[in-house]
Amino acid sequence: MNGKAHVFGDYVNTDLIIPFRFKARTNDPVELAKYCMYGIDREFPKKVSKGDVIVAGVNFGGGSSREQAPVAIKYAGIGAVVADSFARIFFRNALVIGLPALEIPGIQKQVKAGDAVAVDLRKRTLTNLRTKKTFQAAPLTGFLRDLEAAGGLAAYHKRHGKFPWEPGKRKTT
Repeated sequence: MNGKAHVFGDYVNTDLIIPFRFKARTNDPVELAKYCMYGIDREFPKKVSKGDVIVAGVNFGGGSSREQAPVAIKYAGIGAVVADSFARIFFRNALVIGLPALEIPGIQKQVKAGDAVAVDLRKRTLTNLRTKKTFQAAPLTGFLRDLEAAGGLAAYHKRHGKFPWEPGKRKTT
């Protein structure tokens, strides 16, 4: 996927991504998307084109385990989040809903706001099209790899008809 980079700093927490006052009103993903990144940039949803990419620093998605944070990002039109590192619960929540999350240490310093970027999910890379440099994300293995490839937990189940941890089913690696 190709898109424009929206660059954020370190320690962007879930309260900045979707403040509680908006999350408490609704669970409608389209409504949540209207307030995506509201704690940092109230106009953010208006700046996003489908397939754009968030690039951030360390511990993106920290704070509460608010699953609405990756939902708001996905429904705002963001195609992937690429960060130096993620809060583990955000990372898992993103993969569960089908929002690709690529961890590339140091990426925040390699991309400027507005840069055209290309994300290759199969190779797990981000290419900055301005600098022509490609960066490799940490690999996913086992079930997480299959989950991302399927596009989230619901899509995984639809494709396979089961989960690997169900009794009598295949085991995860």
